[in-house]
Formats: sequence, C-alpha cells, structure tokens
Amino acid sequence: MAVLVRPEIFATKQEKLAEQWREFYEQADVFKKLQQVGKYSHVDLEFFDGDFVPEPHGWTSGADGFELEIGNYLVYSVPLWKSSDYLDSLKAQWFPYYDETSRRERLAMVRRYCLNNLDHIPLYVNRGLYFQAFDRLYNTIGEFLQALFIAHRTYPIAYDKWIREQVEDILGLLHCQINVAQSV
Repeated sequence: MAVLVRPEIFATKQEKLAEQWREFYEQADVFKKLQQVGKYSHVDLEFFDGDFVPEPHGWTSGADGFELEIGNYLVYSVPLWKSSDYLDSLKAQWFPYYDETSRRERLAMVRRYCLNNLDHIPLYVNRGLYFQAFDRLYNTIGEFLQALFIAHRTYPIAYDKWIREQVEDILGLLHCQINVAQSV
C-alpha cells in the first residue's frame, strides 16, 4: 500500500509518518493475526510525494525504477481514499506518458546500457566468470524490458515478474510459445 503525501508535507513529516506507521503496525492485533496466516504475510506501507525523478543509471546498475514508480503509483494502483485533487493532477501530468523528448533520451540511454551489458556477457564467460556473466544477463533482460515499455510509451509493473502478462496484456504483443523439448 502507498500513501501519497503532498511534497511540502512529505519533506518535513516523512520520518514521523513512517514511525507512526511502524508503531501502529507493531501494536495492532489485526497485523499480528495476518502474520499468522503464513510466511511473508504482512502489509508493506510506503509514503511517497509524487515527485518522480529518474535516478542515475550506471553501467552495471540494471534497469532503473523511474517508469516502474509512475506505473505502480499512478497507473496500476487503486485509490482507497482521496482528500484532494493532488493524485488527479499527477495523473494529468504523467498520462498518457511523459514528454517525447525525455522518452527519446531515456530510450537511447537504456538501449546503450542494455547493449553494453549484452556485450560483456561473452567476455565474462570466456574468463570463467559465470556469475558475473549471469549478472550482466539479468541486467540486460531488465533493461530490454525497460526499453520495450519506453518504446511503446507504456508504464510497466515490474521487470522481474508478471512478464508474460505485461508483454501480452499491457503491451498487446503476440504470445510466442517455444517448446523447449522440441528445440533441443
């Protein structure tokens, strides 16, 4: 769950809000009962201010969270309560997608990092650095998916789960099934 807080309040009350939530979560019986349901049964609550800014992207950092945050906070979330029009103003700013100049720059940047990671994989395999090669492959896959969503002007949900649903249902790309047993 996420709580949208206006930037002017978020800047001064972020820590206090987090602490109040922690205290409430630790004391309320409903959360203790939820934890008994099963392993990893809990509520994650985040506070955010709607100030979406791309983080620095490095040669080995993998896909960044810029489009993910916008998608998860504004596109795929369902508001449970609104006390102002702040969420609507954010949606108006970021829908249907961010500006074309930024989109082109981000696509070129992600493509550059993706290809760099891809180019490093054979070098690491040849040196027997298999885990480093795997790390670069993993980063390549995330950056490829990030580039795919940016190219389609569509916000993603994640780069490491629900891939088929996102590619088929959200991007509307055709399903291509490969039978591994027949291709071996």
